[in-house]
Amino acid sequence: MPPVVTSVSPTQGAPAGGTSVIITGSGFTGATLVRFGPNGTNFVLVSDTLITAKTPAGTGTVPVTVTAPTGTSTQNVLFTYTSVPALTSLSPASGPTSGGNTVTLNGTNLSGATSVLFGANPATILTNTATQITVIAPAGPASSAGVTVTTAGGTSNALSYTYVAAPVPVLSSLSPTSGPASGGNTVTINGTSLSGATSVLFGANPATILTNSATQITVIAPANTGTVNVTVTTPGGTSNPLTYSYVAVPVPVLSSLSPTSGPTSGGNTVTINGTSLSGATSVLFGANPVTILTNSATQITVIAPANTGTVNVTVTTPGGTSNPLTYSYVAVLVPVLSSLSPSSGPTSGGNTVTITGTNLSGATSVKFGANPATILTNTATQITVSAPAGPPSSANVTVTTAGGTSNPLPYFYLAAPTVSDLSTHLGPATGGNTVTVFGSNLTLTSAVNFGGNPATGITVVSDNQLTVTAPAGSGTVVVTVTTPGGTSTAATGNPYYTYLGAPVLTSLTPSHGSDLGGDAIVLGGSNLTYTDAVTFGGVPASFAAISDSQIVATSPGGAPGMANVVAHTPAGNSNALPYVYDPS
Repeated sequence: MPPVVTSVSPTQGAPAGGTSVIITGSGFTGATLVRFGPNGTNFVLVSDTLITAKTPAGTGTVPVTVTAPTGTSTQNVLFTYTSVPALTSLSPASGPTSGGNTVTLNGTNLSGATSVLFGANPATILTNTATQITVIAPAGPASSAGVTVTTAGGTSNALSYTYVAAPVPVLSSLSPTSGPASGGNTVTINGTSLSGATSVLFGANPATILTNSATQITVIAPANTGTVNVTVTTPGGTSNPLTYSYVAVPVPVLSSLSPTSGPTSGGNTVTINGTSLSGATSVLFGANPVTILTNSATQITVIAPANTGTVNVTVTTPGGTSNPLTYSYVAVLVPVLSSLSPSSGPTSGGNTVTITGTNLSGATSVKFGANPATILTNTATQITVSAPAGPPSSANVTVTTAGGTSNPLPYFYLAAPTVSDLSTHLGPATGGNTVTVFGSNLTLTSAVNFGGNPATGITVVSDNQLTVTAPAGSGTVVVTVTTPGGTSTAATGNPYYTYLGAPVLTSLTPSHGSDLGGDAIVLGGSNLTYTDAVTFGGVPASFAAISDSQIVATSPGGAPGMANVVAHTPAGNSNALPYVYDPS
């Protein structure tokens, strides 16, 4: 049986050959030839299952075969000739002697890098592709080092990398230069060459580094006492010291609370006055911690927690715990509603409603049915709100406080009124005439306006009809009706009303005629367009209004002598002009 080749290791090597490989398999005893593709090579028969060899020169991927007296292996075990890696650039080409910075190597044939050396020092490989490798530079002396990449194809050309000695950090100032013995405050350190700080010491105690740039470091000061030296250590060394003083913090002292009582449910704001209150770490109402809202040296505001009875309020700072002040928890009564004003309003909401009652302080919600209102003002006996929108129906209004939810009071949402028509649409500029308004939702009418002028004498006939006395005005205006449900618009119907000037007659042509009547008489004047009657001595005449300044009337019969001619419009009667009946 011919030999069997099962593996070759490594599976890659340089085209120039010379790569040491191990070939495993079976039936190698008496082997006479080892080939990589067509090329034979020197080998050492270690055992029937192991051969060591040096690869011959070659290219591409080739099969590895072993020939023995029993034949030649036929297994498809392959070896790949890999090109030597070549470097073209480094970025950056310099760095600190402490190393630790990231360097990018660009080039070709970089896949499968087994090592990257900076001089004799191996770098840590982060990423590796055929054209780029990123590494963490190792530490090195302040000099130049050749950077090389080794792959199965060999070792690359070397590119120069310069190690630069980091300067010793120099401190110029601290801000602040003192702080509490408990530490925990932020200190800013200014200077030069501060980048890459590895430690900041306050005496022998390390600080927590928050930010770090070349010219500034911010830290949280550790606890300590007395005056200590602050130093910064970077790869360049340890800085000059600057002094920092630890100051004993006085015990906080409380002088007053405002208010000194509140609901058992908590949630109200309490102001604590005193001295040495800065940096409060806790405020307790009895054993219950509070939420701190603001904190200065003389005042703290907090949200009181829930509790019962009378408890001690204390403040704790780095200086210790204060004297206690007493705070009383008071049971809050359920709110009671007595009235709403108004008790109805438009479906669109947005109107102001005043709610009167007792125990209304600290209202957390006011609801119209299920809809929350916007609270505008709130006292123990009165709340004003902006009503929410709601459908045309009644809704229960309730108030909720820490004491519970009140009794309900009904509030009525009303649809806005509409104006569909008027009778009449015309009237005198002086007003005073009666106008009938037709529409819907008119029952609760509180105002009727002709343009911007309010009408008087409002009489509601039904939900669909009312009468008013028209105010004085001019031109054509929109008549609107206002109820608790809102004010009508001109969107539908015919709500337009036109003010007319009083008719004026200036001439009759001719001014006399037969007592038998039948003569055509031209009446000249102004405001005659809407003439609805012409009389000769009180006797109606047939007529036609030709224009605003002219009417043609047919004289009725009359007794010989003079008769007054009068024109009438919705604005009233004109002045009278004399007409003479001639005897026939």
